[in-house]
Amino acid sequence: MDEATLRQIVRETVARHLQQAPSPAVQGPMPSGAPRHPSHGRFALAPSPDGACIVEPAVRCTHCGFCQSMGH
Repeated sequence: MDEATLRQIVRETVARHLQQAPSPAVQGPMPSGAPRHPSHGRFALAPSPDGACIVEPAVRCTHCGFCQSMGH
């Protein structure tokens, strides 16, 4: 696969992602009136049934939200 083909695949994938409806967490402006950025949204991800952190299973979940976000 050459670089041009790979770039086209990435562009198409990003375009498909941007066409999807935003999650409720990122809709509407922030209380300050500034628009929300998609990186501040969270995924609907159920907690681990045993209480372990999804990102770091050796640690108990502290509900920090890191596993539900893009890491921001």
